[in-house]
Amino acid sequence: MKNTIKLAVVAALALGTTSAFATNGDVMIGQGAKSRSMGGVGVAKSFGAESGIANPALLRSVKNKEFTGSLTVFMPDVSAKSNAFGATGTMTDSDADLSVIPELYYASRINEKLVYGVLVAGTAGMGTDYGDAPQANVNLMTTELALMKIAVPVSYTMDKLTLGIAPVLQYGTLDIRHTAPPGPAQNNNDSDVGYGFELGVAYDVSSALTLGAVYKSKIDMKYDNVLSRSIASFGLSTLITSGDNLNQPAEIGLGLAYTKGMHTIALDYKNIDWSGAAGYSDFAWDDQNVIALGYEYATDKWALRAGYNHGKSPMSNQAETGNSKGSGQNFFDLSGFPGIVEDHYTFGAGYNVSNDLSVDCAVVYAAETKESFTTAAYGAGSTVDVTHSQLGLTVAATYKF
Repeated sequence: MKNTIKLAVVAALALGTTSAFATNGDVMIGQGAKSRSMGGVGVAKSFGAESGIANPALLRSVKNKEFTGSLTVFMPDVSAKSNAFGATGTMTDSDADLSVIPELYYASRINEKLVYGVLVAGTAGMGTDYGDAPQANVNLMTTELALMKIAVPVSYTMDKLTLGIAPVLQYGTLDIRHTAPPGPAQNNNDSDVGYGFELGVAYDVSSALTLGAVYKSKIDMKYDNVLSRSIASFGLSTLITSGDNLNQPAEIGLGLAYTKGMHTIALDYKNIDWSGAAGYSDFAWDDQNVIALGYEYATDKWALRAGYNHGKSPMSNQAETGNSKGSGQNFFDLSGFPGIVEDHYTFGAGYNVSNDLSVDCAVVYAAETKESFTTAAYGAGSTVDVTHSQLGLTVAATYKF
C-alpha cells in the first residue's frame, strides 16, 4: 500500500501537476485529444487506449498494444470584483491563466476477449490567483485544486457485449490563501490519496450502432487544515460540516455512437453528483447534467472532428435562497472556485503518419459566462462578480505495436 501511494505521488510530481479550469464543474469534459475534439464524448465511442478512463469497456478496440501520450494547455480568462469587507469592487484579472495537464495511456490485448491498460492522467481541478492584485479589489483570494488519476482498466468481450472495470487511485492537492476577512494570510496546502473504481459496459446493437454506459465512484479526499482554516476565517465553522473533506463526486454516463461509412456521430449524457460529495455539498453545488455531441469524418489517412458540450453551472446564488451561510458560500464559489462555464465548442483533427504512428490535436473553447452573487453578510449591498471563459489546446501522439 505504501509503495502504491509513493507511486502516485512520484507520478504526479514527475508529470507536473497543475491546476486546471476543467469546464464541467471541476471535471475535464473528456480525456485525450480525440474525445475533446468531439465535445468530450467517450461513453460509447472508442478512442483506443485513451478510453481506459472514459469507459473501460471500450479498450476492446485495441488490436495489439497501444501507447498514447498527450499534453493539454488550458488558458482560462477569469476576472472578478468584490465589494465585500470594504473592497472597492474593481474588476481584476486572475493570474492563474495557464495550466499544463499531461496524460499517458497504455493498453495491451491479452487474447481475443481480454484487454488491459495502465494510465496516468490529470482529470480535474480549478483555481484562481489574485495574490498580486490590490487587496481592496478582490481580497487577495488565491486557490489551487489539482487532481490526477492512476488506473488499471480491464475489458472483457463476450460476442456483442463488453464489460469493463478500472480500479482508480487519485492523487490531489489543495491550496487556499486569502487576507480578508481577518484570518490566516497563508493557509497550509496539503495533498491526499483516495481510491475508487469505474464500471463500464458497451453493447453492439449492430455493426453501425454501439450503446455504452459507465459508472464512476465517489472518491473521498481530505486536505488537512486547508478548507477548515479558511471557513473559520469567514465565520462558517458551525455551518460548513465537511471540515477538510473535498470529495470527488460520483458520475454516471450513457452514450451511443453510430457509424456509417466515414461518418460517426456520438451522443453522451452524464450526471455529476456534486450534492453527494462532501465539501461541494456544503457549498450547495447542484447535481450537473451534461450533454456532449460529437462528429467525426475519418479516412484511412486522416480525420476531422467537431463537437459541442453543455453542462449548466452547478453553482447558484445561495444568499437569495434565505440560506444563513449563503454569503460565505457565494464568496468562496465565485472568488476561489468559479466553475461556471457552460457551453463548449470543440474541433480537431488526426493524421496517420504511418500504420504505427498517428498524431491528433483538439481545440476547446468555452464561451464567456458571467455571474453575480450576493455577499450581503460581508457588507450591506455587497456582491462578488465573475466573468470566465477558456481556451484549451491538446496535442497527442499514439504508437501501435
